[in-house]
Amino acid sequence: MTRFAPLFQGHGLMARVLRSASWLVIGYGGSQALRLAANLVLTRLLFPEAFGLMALVSVVTVGLSLFSDVGVGPSIAQSKRGDDPDFLNTAWSIQVTRGGLLWALTGLVAWPMAQFYMAPELLVYLPIAGITLFISGFNPTRIETAHRHLLVGRLTALDLASQVIGIGSMILLALATQSVLALVLGGVIQAAAKLALTHFGLPGATNRFRWEKAAAKELIHFGKWIFLSTAFWFATSQGDRAILGKFVSLDVLGVYNIGYFLASFPMLLGHAVNQRLMIPVYRDKPVQAAPENRRKQRLLRSGLTAGILSLVWLMAWAGPGLVELLYDDRYVAAGPMVVLISLSLAPAVIGMTYDQAALAAGNSRAFFIFTASRAILQTVFFLIGVALFGLPGGIAALGLSMLTAYPVLIWLARKHQVWDMAHDLGFAGLTCAIGTGAVWYHHQEIALLIKTLG
Repeated sequence: MTRFAPLFQGHGLMARVLRSASWLVIGYGGSQALRLAANLVLTRLLFPEAFGLMALVSVVTVGLSLFSDVGVGPSIAQSKRGDDPDFLNTAWSIQVTRGGLLWALTGLVAWPMAQFYMAPELLVYLPIAGITLFISGFNPTRIETAHRHLLVGRLTALDLASQVIGIGSMILLALATQSVLALVLGGVIQAAAKLALTHFGLPGATNRFRWEKAAAKELIHFGKWIFLSTAFWFATSQGDRAILGKFVSLDVLGVYNIGYFLASFPMLLGHAVNQRLMIPVYRDKPVQAAPENRRKQRLLRSGLTAGILSLVWLMAWAGPGLVELLYDDRYVAAGPMVVLISLSLAPAVIGMTYDQAALAAGNSRAFFIFTASRAILQTVFFLIGVALFGLPGGIAALGLSMLTAYPVLIWLARKHQVWDMAHDLGFAGLTCAIGTGAVWYHHQEIALLIKTLG
């Protein structure tokens, strides 16, 4: 440890990268541990249909949020004016306005969504869940400033504290109401706790309403492609549950939600670290500036991929046993789902570091092209897979869509001189070998899942 300690010290880029990566892993790992603990408690207090219904609430609220994302965070991260108070206050004003509009939209879409999914409870729960979007709009831009400068230690602690408050509220409300309302209100309380904690706990000036024309023009110019990208990202991140909500019962959707939560933990951890680290690295250490930057990027990329894929492989092998250990018999089908979902998400993990190079260079258009391609392919394949082969076919479509979108990712990576063919082939080969072993080991559980839900 004494040999590695100096690497984390000082104010250089790599020292800040290592410190921030450590905090992000601690923060995300702690967050998921809290979610898992809450999940275990809540699955015993509530019923599978409750988690299916909450999945539909999340599909709508996350969908509205993604369909209106104007890229305030990435704009602050990559802009030369990312520390300018006028720029930050203009960005915050846009963010607040967006939050208010999103809350109004949850009320407007509540009835059609309730009709589409034949779930009348959405009429009540969606407008309440929309309060979370309104509150989050007031979050200070000091959050993005901390990420911009890779100074996320205090922010991580505040995030975890707000989550503890939210989860505690959910459990108490579940004991009192025995209803999905506990999950919805708990989300609102968590959003309010995060706003209060970051407002009083992060250093820096308080945001004010401001509209500077030049700042707004830059934000809108960069954000227009982010807006379109995140609209398509909805299909990638939430499209599976949006489609399944129409094809399967709420209890099956609830079990799938548990399986996806466990299986997607490694990929979402990688996404959280990658999104916050790689833009500063690509921005401050571009390949064009010095030959050694390519080597540093390769080392960072390989280390990130190896760490995340190791967790993916672990989940593929341990999924059924983990579900059996943690949950009761109502959720046993989530076990083989974890195996299949983990392996389907592996291709996305292998290529996840490339797209941030486009954002770091201000090329949000290339980022949009890749995101849209992947989203369209996943939606089409998932629909075909579920229609022809049931839920297992839909899960297989998650991996197939990323493989077919890979040529577009190569185009983006080559455009910004970050593609690493040896990295991709090496980790793909390891995943095929380890994944085949996991499928063989759990073939009986997988066969039963295909027979039951195929």
